[in-house]
Amino acid sequence: MKLKVIIHEAEEGGYWAEVPSIPGCATQGDTFEELLVNIYEAVEGCLSVDIEEPKSADAARVLEIVV
Repeated sequence: MKLKVIIHEAEEGGYWAEVPSIPGCATQGDTFEELLVNIYEAVEGCLSVDIEEPKSADAARVLEIVV
């Protein structure tokens, strides 16, 4: 799997990165090398989260849409 990562230089020094294809997946590092290690950990953590399906007491349908 290939993911695009956007890397920013932090104003206070160091770097921070975000993964646009995984909402909320971001990390930081004091050095570029530390940032690379942290990116892999952040992506792994974001993708390993178990998301429960919404439950409904009645016969409602759950749809997933793209907007």
